[in-house]
Amino acid sequence: MGKKLYVGNLGYDVSSSDLQQMFAPHGNIVSAEVVMDRDTGRSKGFGFVEMSSDAEAQAAIGAMDNKEHGGRALKVNEAKPRVDRGGARR
Repeated sequence: MGKKLYVGNLGYDVSSSDLQQMFAPHGNIVSAEVVMDRDTGRSKGFGFVEMSSDAEAQAAIGAMDNKEHGGRALKVNEAKPRVDRGGARR
């Protein structure tokens, strides 16, 4: 199974397809998604990229972590499992 990567400090104008293009040179991409605010529809400045193998994920981390994109240093690491914080939104 592929590894999911967290990509932080993205510019607010980066789209999911931009994210996929940024990581494509480092291996096969299963999915790439910029997280959007559900109320405003604006990017939250981070996203997730799933690579098809551990080796590709490690290569992408090595190449992309702290790389400057749009004047911002990207933060790339292995995504941690989502923790359910409880509570329902009303």
